[in-house]
Amino acid sequence: MTSRDSTSSEITPEVLLRAYACGIFPMAESADDPTIFWVEPEHRGLIPLRGLHISSRLARTVRSDHFRVTVDTAFRQVIDGCAAPQAGREDTWINRRIRELYTALHEIGHCHSVEVWDGDDLAGGLYGISLGRAFFGESMFHRARDASKVGLVHLVARLVAGGFVLLDTQFVTEHLRSLGAVEVSRTRYRTLLDDALDGIGDFTSLPLDRPVSGREALAVLTEA
Repeated sequence: MTSRDSTSSEITPEVLLRAYACGIFPMAESADDPTIFWVEPEHRGLIPLRGLHISSRLARTVRSDHFRVTVDTAFRQVIDGCAAPQAGREDTWINRRIRELYTALHEIGHCHSVEVWDGDDLAGGLYGISLGRAFFGESMFHRARDASKVGLVHLVARLVAGGFVLLDTQFVTEHLRSLGAVEVSRTRYRTLLDDALDGIGDFTSLPLDRPVSGREALAVLTEA
């Protein structure tokens, strides 16, 4: 279900948070479209926090620390990376207004980025909204093989350590399905969301002032 909003300039970060609490989120038709429309899918994508699929090869990559993973150190670079064309995705739903809104949410502590570095180069990353014990994943990108997957492993470890109970992926792609994503009905999603909004997750449960090692992240998931 979608609804068009032609006055996107009137949407504030506070309005956006209330929308997420009601189970809806904004998108744009393209990066050049100035308008925003609201989306409430009939079926919602989730990654069960204790059901992330980590292949043995991916686990080796995470454990090797070939990629250095940080949090909230390069938010604008991450959203730029998510908005840029990629193979199989020539256009994006991230327009200027969406960038402004999520940057404002980042500045007040409700939107976070995970950065995956290969040396000094940003190789991948993801960003999303933290609200209650729910995390709403917005977008991810990679410029090197497995970079976004490594970022997702670190995100899930942080959410598990912080007592989160819901990781919303909005939709399910084949890529996300291979990592454990599932679809639930709108009714089921609202029940899960209500439970997740009852309480506060701690996104700082793992350190923010230094990169978390792959072994640390995997240990959290192994103990969960």
